Amino acid sequence: MRLILSILTSVLLFIGFSNCKKNSGTPVGGGTKPTADTFIFKGADVSWITQMEASGVKFYNSTGTAMDGMALLQTLGINTIRLRAWVNPTGGWCNTTDVVAKAVRAKKLGLRVLLDLHYSDTWADPGHQAPPAAWAAYDLPALTNAISTYTTGVMDTLKAAGVVPSWVQVGNETNDGMCWPLGRASTNMPNFAALVSAGYKAVKAVSDTTKVIVHISNGYDNSLFRWMFDGLTANGAQYDIIGMSLYPNQSTWASYNQSCAVNMNDMVTRYNKPVMIVEVGMPADEATDCQAFITDLIHKVRAVGGGKGLGVFYWEPECYNNWQGYGLGAFDNTGKPTVAMNAFLQ
Repeated sequence: MRLILSILTSVLLFIGFSNCKKNSGTPVGGGTKPTADTFIFKGADVSWITQMEASGVKFYNSTGTAMDGMALLQTLGINTIRLRAWVNPTGGWCNTTDVVAKAVRAKKLGLRVLLDLHYSDTWADPGHQAPPAAWAAYDLPALTNAISTYTTGVMDTLKAAGVVPSWVQVGNETNDGMCWPLGRASTNMPNFAALVSAGYKAVKAVSDTTKVIVHISNGYDNSLFRWMFDGLTANGAQYDIIGMSLYPNQSTWASYNQSCAVNMNDMVTRYNKPVMIVEVGMPADEATDCQAFITDLIHKVRAVGGGKGLGVFYWEPECYNNWQGYGLGAFDNTGKPTVAMNAFLQ
C-alpha cells in the first residue's frame, strides 16, 4: 500500500507540474514563445501588416524593443495567421503576391495560415459583396468557373512557395451570399451554394487536408445562422467549418458571448460541423474589458460539445494610432500590445 501511495503521489506531482507548465504565460510583449496550446487555435488577422511596414509603422514589445510584428504576436500566444485575399485590388495590397509574401513569413515562424478569400477587388462584408471588376458581366456558369480557377490559382501559388493553408474561407462575412447579384443568398440560395461548392472543390483539388470555412458575422444571432446553413444544406453546399465574427463593446460582451456559446453548440448539433470564431475585436481603449471578453470567449469555445470549438482570431490587433481609421486594434498608441492580448496566453 505504501508503495502504491508513493507511486500515486509521484504521478500527481508530475501532473501538477505539467499543468503548471501548460498554464504558465509570458506577460504581454515579453519576447519569448509561450507554451504551445494544442487544444485551440489562437489567431490574428494581420493582412495590413506589409502595408503598415511600408508606411514606416513599427511594433514594440512591452520593454520598448522593436520586433517583427508577426514574431511579436507569436510571443503573445498567437499560433495562427489569417490573411485576406483580394483579386485585383487598387494599389496591390492583399493581392496574391502580397498574400504569399505574408504567408511565407508566417510559415517560417512555424505559424499556421488561414486564407480568407473575399472574391472581390476590395472589402467583402454583409453590406458589400461586389464581384471583381473582371467578373462583373459573368453569368452563373462563368462566375462558378472564375471562383474555381481563381481559388486554384491562389492555392497553387501558395503551395509552390511552400505554404499549404490549414483553412480557407470561401467568402468573407457572407451573411447574404457573395458576388452579388448572382450569388445573393436571399434571392438565390442555390446560386450561393453552387459558388461555395466551387470554392470547396478547388481548395480540395490542391490540398485535401485543408478545411473549408463558410463565414458569416454576428455570431450571437442564431436565427441568421440557422437561415444560412439550413439553406446551404438544402442546396447541397460543401464545406467543413462554420466561421463567425463577434464585435461587442464593454457593455455587451458578456451577453454576446453567452448567445454565441448557445449558437456554437446549436451549429455543432444541428449540422455536425466544427465552429471557429474567425474575427473578434473591441475598441483599443477598452483593453481591460477586451481581455475579459476574449478570455471568456476562449473558455466558451473550448467548452463546445465534442471538442468542435476550434479557435478564436483577433482581427488586426497590430493596428494602432487609428491606422486606416480602424480603432479596434489591441496595441496602444506607442505601438505596444495592450493587456487585451494577455487573453491569448491562457
